[in-house]
Amino acid sequence: MSSRRMLCLPAPWFEQPLPDTNKAVDPGSLMFKKNMYGKPEVDWQNCKNYNVQPLHFNISHTDSLIACGVTVHAPVGIDVEDKERKIKHDVLAFAKRFYTTDEVNFLATILDPEAQRKEFIKLWTLKEAYVKALGKGFSAAPFNTFTIQSKPGTEGGYSLCKTSEVTANPLEKTEECNGRWKFDLLELAGSHYAAVCTEDDQADEGAPMRVIVRKTIPFVEDQLISERIFL
Repeated sequence: MSSRRMLCLPAPWFEQPLPDTNKAVDPGSLMFKKNMYGKPEVDWQNCKNYNVQPLHFNISHTDSLIACGVTVHAPVGIDVEDKERKIKHDVLAFAKRFYTTDEVNFLATILDPEAQRKEFIKLWTLKEAYVKALGKGFSAAPFNTFTIQSKPGTEGGYSLCKTSEVTANPLEKTEECNGRWKFDLLELAGSHYAAVCTEDDQADEGAPMRVIVRKTIPFVEDQLISERIFL
């Protein structure tokens, strides 16, 4: 079974593109645009080789780290957050402002304050990746309109569980929300969380997500950090 190809690059990390375009696209010919929510994307309709497989990408950055995710066919969102990011307010009080009831209840079961803070940051990172994969961002897709929870028996596996019936787009079917998004949560350099969210690629018949992470200093170093298949 072939895996869906995807790349994730935390900076100064970089990932060589997996998709094989047979050098049909000159990088200098690529044109970019912003969607209605301001997310940058490749303007394939104005590219000379519009018949090639379209690439999707997303970028995120925080202190000392930049990440970029690239996929073929499927939209992708990526977010990175410092694991030591401080939360000025009480974690649960802050969560009640932005998270769903299920997520707040999950955080409330964690008695250790430090562990609770880290789980809050993980959820924030995953939610950011999802709304960026949608191409909307936080303002157009508030965090309290959908729930994310970990998949039992997986390492770094998460799923989109439900969407708020009150605030969600009524045209968006619940079963599509539940099944068509894949998540992965990674730790980078021991100091950051990186969340990757990508839509199920119908062209790949639901194949698992292949995540490759490389650390690169341009023209100096290119090191493979990890590679794994994620169901």
